[in-house]
Amino acid sequence: MNVLRRIAAIAIKEFVRIMREPRLIIGVLVMPVIQLLLFSYAISFDVKNVPTVVVDQDRTAASREYVSTFEQSDFFTVVAHEDSIDAVDGWFDRSEARVAVVVAPGFAKDMARDVKPQVSVLIDGSEPNSAQLGQAYATALTQKLSQAVTVAWAERRGADPNALGGLEVRTRMWYNPERRSADFLIPGLLVVIIMIVTVQQTSTTLVKEKDQGTLEQLLVSPLRRGELMVGKVLPWVILALVDVVGIVLVAVFVFGVPLRGSLLTLGVSSFLFVLCCLAIGLLISARAPSLEAANFAGLMISFLPGFMLSGFVYPLRSLPVVLQGISYLFPGRYMMVISRAVFLKGAGFEIVWPQIAALGLYAAISLTIASLIYSRRL
Repeated sequence: MNVLRRIAAIAIKEFVRIMREPRLIIGVLVMPVIQLLLFSYAISFDVKNVPTVVVDQDRTAASREYVSTFEQSDFFTVVAHEDSIDAVDGWFDRSEARVAVVVAPGFAKDMARDVKPQVSVLIDGSEPNSAQLGQAYATALTQKLSQAVTVAWAERRGADPNALGGLEVRTRMWYNPERRSADFLIPGLLVVIIMIVTVQQTSTTLVKEKDQGTLEQLLVSPLRRGELMVGKVLPWVILALVDVVGIVLVAVFVFGVPLRGSLLTLGVSSFLFVLCCLAIGLLISARAPSLEAANFAGLMISFLPGFMLSGFVYPLRSLPVVLQGISYLFPGRYMMVISRAVFLKGAGFEIVWPQIAALGLYAAISLTIASLIYSRRL
């Protein structure tokens, strides 16, 4: 009972210190939600309304019908019609267009003679994502028109197009049928934001005690080293879990991200993930020589791995093998899989238990190491 009282006393002291710093409260409770809103609106993989230039050198009803397929598409936005292909360079150089559709002369005549007409699609490759999607969409629209031409050719010769052989592809999108970037990004932002806030704030805990001269008072008290660490970490665990709840509520009710999985699975995983991040922060706090060094180390160790080595933006399999191995040293890798599986795929313990077990093992080992280094530094 005395142990619990001593831990509670340290935890209350830490809470009081946090509450006396309005900027710290804003940074811990308000900034995560603001970061979620900013990142969610700023980062998007949805490519729409790509500015497109049309060069129709045929100027016939058939060429206009082909161009209209681009004008009616949500992906392309026709910003100009030019007479010469030479004008395309200017649009690309000024970054005012990303795609140019060039219809060669004789387009309608070739169609009438059952000859494949010539069409060119020029793409600005300075933005690879838009370039790849633009190429895919343009190819799909052209193939659709080519299919219509083939059907018309068969009908003119008295053939039944339905009797012709071929493959019929029926595509179904699972888990994210509307292909919304928010549904993919926000569960990942939950991991990144919590990691950044938790590691950075905890990394300054011990350093602040030394700078304020209160560390010596704690050392001469009847507190044990483990009790001191638990008491100082407990408030941050509670605040981090409050952040998790706030981010989940904003994700579901503001952005409409589906939460199909088990809340218990998400809660247990978040708790273990927070412990892992706190352990990283304590390690930084125990080794940092100054408050500035602790802040810098906390930001670098949380931000870069959170974005680059967690699978947030790029699949980990696309990274070099060395970086894939390094990613196992950071808990964001495991929590990223859990968060997206719970939100989008309706996963429970039976699906993500390997990642939960990895977080539990990571938390146990990292907290033990942090306790030893923390006690030795004290």
